[in-house]
Amino acid sequence: MIVVMNHNAVNHDIDKVLEKLESAGFQIHLSQGVERTIIGAIGDKTRLNDLSLEAMPGVEKVVPILQPYKMASRAYMDEPTVVKVGGLDIGGDTIHVMAGPCAVESREQLLQAAQIVKEAGATLLRGGAFKPRTSPYSFHGLEEQGLEMLAEARERTGLCIVTEVMDPRTVNLVAQYADILQIGTRNMQNFFLLREVARAGKPVLLKRGSSATIEEWLLAAEYILAEGNRDVILCERGIRTFENYTRNTLDLTAVPVIKYLSHLPVIVDPSHAIGKWRFVEPMSRAAIAAGADGLLVEVHPNPAEALCDGPQSLNPENFRVLMKELGGIAEIMGKQMGHLPCL
Repeated sequence: MIVVMNHNAVNHDIDKVLEKLESAGFQIHLSQGVERTIIGAIGDKTRLNDLSLEAMPGVEKVVPILQPYKMASRAYMDEPTVVKVGGLDIGGDTIHVMAGPCAVESREQLLQAAQIVKEAGATLLRGGAFKPRTSPYSFHGLEEQGLEMLAEARERTGLCIVTEVMDPRTVNLVAQYADILQIGTRNMQNFFLLREVARAGKPVLLKRGSSATIEEWLLAAEYILAEGNRDVILCERGIRTFENYTRNTLDLTAVPVIKYLSHLPVIVDPSHAIGKWRFVEPMSRAAIAAGADGLLVEVHPNPAEALCDGPQSLNPENFRVLMKELGGIAEIMGKQMGHLPCL
């Protein structure tokens, strides 16, 4: 449930409500907006009648949250969440593009890719140091050496870093280097990993599972939010359907649906959804038109030589064209393209 306080409620009123809820065993999450203070309370709802909260000074109303996800819902917080990362605001009226290679392959490759995406207008560098691969014989990443290269790329370009974490045992290691911790589609319902990542104190990019419903996706986000980490970014990356021409089926309906159901920012990964580079550009444009807060795009200096996901990676020229196109679409949507703080 949520307790909505009056616009003129004073701190003493709020503290009294918090004390009463905590003494009754409720888990409390306080959200203080511009006009309203909202108190989220998770616990035994059968005790609500005994608390008589609506009779307390400063309380406007008590609203039950009917969805199984609580803190991720619009009922809990109506104002859109803006996730702050290294001087960037993800959400709100700004579009941010996270771009780079699927995997960190070498220092030269990564630094070249970082410079390419920065010059084209990206604000975050994506790159995998730990790679979950279907085959045990595929390239699985450079691990900590790759993380060190990502940190060097950030130092040289000013781009924030987003990279995947796969194992609870490596969360602290990855958090030392990354600005955003990515949870991949295979781990969306790895609840032990979600809890561990939530405690790392870094923003989390949560990809939708390949067979997950929107409700299951939001419940996965709930695990992170319930641990006290409010900085969650959702990422639609395609779902598995009967269609096999594309790698997955990009569910762009998820973008406005998430915006309606949740306050969390949502971005789109057209590269993994489509699996073919020639369709990444039109689906990127469509994602921004659908209301996405940003994109996660694979870009490689030479896709033909990529160690993984070359067929879905844009080359430098294609990425530059895409970034120019996105500016016009963002303007139509009443938004603007993000820029690095130093620019």
